[in-house]
Amino acid sequence: MSFDPRHRSHTLVDGPDRAAARSYLRSVGLTSDDLRKPLVMVAHEWIGTMPCNYNQRELAQQVMAGVRAAGGTPMEVNTVSISDGISMGTEGMKASLISRELIADSIELCAVGYSFDAVVVIVGCDKTIPAAAMALARLNLPGLVLYSGSIAPGKFRGRDVTIQDVFEGVGQHAAGSFSDADLEELEIAACPGAGACGAQYTANTMATAMEFMGLSPMGTATVGATDGRKDGVARQCGELVMDVLRRGQRPRDILTTQSFENGIICAASTGGSTNIVLHLMAIANEAGVALNIDDFDRISEQTPLIGDMRPGGRYVALDMDRAGGTPLLAKKLLEAGKLNGDVMTVSGKTIAEEAAAAIEAPGQDVILPVEKALKPTGGLVILKGNLAPDGCVIKVAGHERLLHSGPARVFECEEDAFAAVSSNSIKPGDVVVIRNEGPRGGPGMREMLGVTAALVGAGLGDSVALLTDGRFSGATRGLMAGHVAPEAAVGGPIGFVREGEEITFDINARTLSVAITDEEFVRRREGWTPPAPHYQRGVFAKYARTVSSAAEGAVTG
Repeated sequence: MSFDPRHRSHTLVDGPDRAAARSYLRSVGLTSDDLRKPLVMVAHEWIGTMPCNYNQRELAQQVMAGVRAAGGTPMEVNTVSISDGISMGTEGMKASLISRELIADSIELCAVGYSFDAVVVIVGCDKTIPAAAMALARLNLPGLVLYSGSIAPGKFRGRDVTIQDVFEGVGQHAAGSFSDADLEELEIAACPGAGACGAQYTANTMATAMEFMGLSPMGTATVGATDGRKDGVARQCGELVMDVLRRGQRPRDILTTQSFENGIICAASTGGSTNIVLHLMAIANEAGVALNIDDFDRISEQTPLIGDMRPGGRYVALDMDRAGGTPLLAKKLLEAGKLNGDVMTVSGKTIAEEAAAAIEAPGQDVILPVEKALKPTGGLVILKGNLAPDGCVIKVAGHERLLHSGPARVFECEEDAFAAVSSNSIKPGDVVVIRNEGPRGGPGMREMLGVTAALVGAGLGDSVALLTDGRFSGATRGLMAGHVAPEAAVGGPIGFVREGEEITFDINARTLSVAITDEEFVRRREGWTPPAPHYQRGVFAKYARTVSSAAEGAVTG
């Protein structure tokens, strides 16, 4: 049976009773011919506050041109986005994860409200990517995700730099090894134009995962934001979504257990962000696919690290593109039997078919063959124990300590921990504990890049460990455990740790524990009451009342 490309829009614009709707739509420039074609939502999160999404209005015009050329009527929809990098270390960082839900909800509302037949979502900064996938899975409308692209690296004293270098420069400055002038010079150089953070941080991790999961066309993510090819990529995506619509292919046809496994494999093989755990759990929840936090450890353990990508490696996303991009990464993994090649993609081809067209740049060493892997297993590790009964996530790039025990240095919020690092109060061997920053307790589960980068900048990255019920940036490196669950705000064990108590990270045993007996935990929990919420009304209060555990993806529905 053929699929009706106007399967939804006809109820909005067809028939005498819809004359008023048509009249409104004519007022924004649509013609009778436009209204006889499928209506396609081209959604993005352009905002004039950051580089990550700054090129999206221009890309939207190219997508729309592609939709028109392929016989559809595109309509532009705009929603919000929050820059993790700009809000980092402030109260505003609490808005970041919450924005994921708001963006997904906004896309859903517009798709239903205007009876769109198909959807293209242009994404950039970290939370916009999982939000788009969540919305597509929830709506199950023919559609795809287009990443607006990575920022080019900056140049500082003859070397490439990214925003990670600036955050770590702050730590060097606090330690006295970087002057005011040094820091300002680096600050000016690091971000030369539009695009999302340049290394395999959360944005690029999620963008490449979208290709391995089949929701984005293979080879589009690594084309940079300011690359001259990006307009062509966008136009092709506009044409492609019309093909997806005519085929009647829906997101849940693509989002299978195997496609989620491929997303995890992509992140593990490139040393990607720990946030992949939180976001894939949330997308799986929307798609109705069973995914468990332990799946990330299992799959990562079977996946070699073959992408030499920052923050753990040497290269940025644009280097990966020049080397051969995601098709080459997929080809290397398929050749070693490390990827599900029969996963279908929005192109109508399987991952294996897409990877067969990969072109490898001569002499490239960004993406290695499996037999020359940087590390035999991926970097995503799930720890459990009496401090994290429901799990926590840690990224092990290969050079971190596998065992660390030290005294707890307990802080009730990120700001207090950052102040301690800046004042040189943290000593080698310490274990920094930052609590009450979880999904509910924050609320919003702030990232801790300011603290972790300051530790690295202060020369403590190899001697101090950190754990939190908040999150980490994809740029975080070192022995850092995030997403500790249950969180302190719901009575999790992290809330009962006291200053000086010995905490042990044992990577090989997959445990995170504190030297407290079960009986002592029970005693400390007696009489405990949840802390008063930080917000009494508004979006933050609503989020705190409805959000689930980080171990379940921190979802609100």
